Amino acid sequence: MTTKIIMDTDPGIDDAAALTMAINAPELDLKLVTAVAGNVTVDKTTANALKIVHFFGKDIPVAAGAEQPLIKPFEDAARVHGESGMPGYDFGEDYGKPIDKTAVEALHDAIMAEDEVILVPTGSYTNIALLFSQYPEVKSHIKKIVAMGGSISGGNMTSAAEFNVFTDPDAARIMYNAGIPIVMVGLDVTLKALLTKDTIAKLATLNETGKMLNGLITHYNDGTDEGRPMHDVNTIFYLLHPEAFTTKKMWIDVQTEGPAIGCTVGDVRGAYHDGKTNAEVCVDIDADAFNKWFIERVAEMD
Repeated sequence: MTTKIIMDTDPGIDDAAALTMAINAPELDLKLVTAVAGNVTVDKTTANALKIVHFFGKDIPVAAGAEQPLIKPFEDAARVHGESGMPGYDFGEDYGKPIDKTAVEALHDAIMAEDEVILVPTGSYTNIALLFSQYPEVKSHIKKIVAMGGSISGGNMTSAAEFNVFTDPDAARIMYNAGIPIVMVGLDVTLKALLTKDTIAKLATLNETGKMLNGLITHYNDGTDEGRPMHDVNTIFYLLHPEAFTTKKMWIDVQTEGPAIGCTVGDVRGAYHDGKTNAEVCVDIDADAFNKWFIERVAEMD
């Protein structure tokens, strides 16, 4: 039995890799892809999502979403992902068009058509916040949210804030207060699960998918001499191999103003919310297992 998922994303190189893994996982049934402004503008993130879906010849609907955060001015990450968001591979110009629905409309219709679905946001959470605000009835149809973003150990946009939450902290607050089970897959694990230099080099020798991913990843301006973090791919790895993660339940608050804007604050002692929790936070990961899984899965892709 497959797990039904919907991805809300902002490709971006690591988002492209996450879509690649989700599309080709036999355990997952990807129902819909919605795009949001984040790593680059929404016209580019939508085109990039279409490129990945078309690359694999899949008939998965793609919808364009929010152009701006709810309140905060938009700030992209083209310095990390390049001006197009996905440099390093020629996908051609014939990759289709998004469906004739907004992301919020498409999310509503897809979620209401299912008994239980897992949302997998790997960009800013603007589309998700708008969905919950306009169609609160969808909440009871969502099994859980597995979201890339946040951190309880330090940020990558400021010393406190991770990019996805920093991009739209008001949307993040709405999502975390929605009453839906959330797994936070943040920098606490994604900066540990680096694709090593050997893994990245090996990709190019596997098949056309490996060549495509190698091309993108080698143009990714993130990481260290030890490797490149595939932040968003960790959501898919969690869905398929939760045993590779160490998690801790806690309450997550989101700062929406001031110098700590975008910071996700974990009530690690359970001292401020009467013992209640709103998230299962990933705090550790088996990085070797992540690299092994990534290579093995790509090797299976035609």
